[in-house]
Amino acid sequence: MSSPPSAPSAPKPSVFAARDLTKVYRMGEVEVQALRGVSLDLHESEFLVLLGPSGSGKSTLLNILGGLDVPTAGTVTYRGQNLTSADERALTMYRRRHVGFVFQFYNLIPSLTARENVALVTDIVERPMRPEEALELVNLAHRLDHFPSQLSGGEQQRVAIARAVAKRPDVLLCDEPTGALDIATGVLVLQAIDQVNRELGTTTAVITHNAAVSGMADRVVTLSDGRIASDRRNSVKLSPAELQW
Repeated sequence: MSSPPSAPSAPKPSVFAARDLTKVYRMGEVEVQALRGVSLDLHESEFLVLLGPSGSGKSTLLNILGGLDVPTAGTVTYRGQNLTSADERALTMYRRRHVGFVFQFYNLIPSLTARENVALVTDIVERPMRPEEALELVNLAHRLDHFPSQLSGGEQQRVAIARAVAKRPDVLLCDEPTGALDIATGVLVLQAIDQVNRELGTTTAVITHNAAVSGMADRVVTLSDGRIASDRRNSVKLSPAELQW
């Protein structure tokens, strides 16, 4: 039985503050403007969904927040730390200590079990979850010693989520985490992400092309042509099982 819809709480303190972000990619003599003056705050424990067509700037924005890319102009701070002016060493430590990433493709090592794939991350951080604990969080306690080839696509994606959250990140950034999955499997993956957000209080941002996913968010930001087209809060949050695909 699905849980009843929950009313969203008031915004909490800001984790990210992005101001006037511009990103221009140069390919030979051609310039592509991916972001055009984007300003955005992301709050503690918030579940944010980023919507928009391909080329709207969603992934670029997420990569800048995650320290994988830097803006051409503008600033972004994480809990007061200026990421824009940070050097590569500082960005590496920021990504390692504070951010978990989940992508459309799972990027698991085929020769390692689910437990061993998660352990790769727990070996490089100060206070990790045990791999078994992280996999239990995404309902894969019964698949600890299975290799990726023995897991379904949805199970592999949940291993990737477990790997991302095992280092107890403050922030979970997900780029099309259900893009390669069917509807039923996608719901299971979204349930895992939702559980991480609720139980661990992890600030979560999810990129998706699927507007239905926005129903489970605290807040929905739509991008178009590198700009924020809309920014709204949901009056009611749905569980993943209640989404109308």
